[in-house]
Amino acid sequence: MTKINIVDPEKIEEKSMEIIEKEIGKLDCSEEEKKVIKRVVHATADPDFVNLIQISHSALKSGLEALKKGVNIVTDVSMLKAGINKRKLASLGGKVNCYISDKDVAEKAKELGITRSMVSMRKAVEDKKNRILAIGNAPTALFEIIDLIKEGKVDFDLIVGTPVGFVGASESKEELAKLDIPHITVKGRKGGSPVAASIINALLYMIED
Repeated sequence: MTKINIVDPEKIEEKSMEIIEKEIGKLDCSEEEKKVIKRVVHATADPDFVNLIQISHSALKSGLEALKKGVNIVTDVSMLKAGINKRKLASLGGKVNCYISDKDVAEKAKELGITRSMVSMRKAVEDKKNRILAIGNAPTALFEIIDLIKEGKVDFDLIVGTPVGFVGASESKEELAKLDIPHITVKGRKGGSPVAASIINALLYMIED
């Protein structure tokens, strides 16, 4: 087995991006969209995402403008929160909020007989500075937000919806894609917190660049 003698993390990422560039080839999209796609492929080591990612017309513009204003990002799970570059976000005036482990959320979910993910989304919309939503795990969270949007109770500058799994994940993303709201999602069962985090981070890195 050949050992690759690269220990500098920046050089490792640079080499990874070179490999990804060769594997995915020329894409029919903007340079900004390509940066998002490459970041997802980098996070997952799965070139299939090139054909799965869906970016709505105004998603990148709306998301970048919102981040520059210092808005907050809401995540559905703590793992996704951990994956977002909070230092870069803080430099813009924003922070990441995740309510899934809050005591009042757990109590309300038990009382209503619904998931904590659903209740955490209801709590999230109470803070008007929460303008970007990232859902990487729970389809029920995405379905809940979609219902609230359809009821006219909330809107967002950007929704990154990439829940993963066999039950409800694909269906929730299909419903998101129908909404007239800036969004980035992926088709089918694939997705997850690493995907959502990589999309958010791609936007943050664009601002830094």
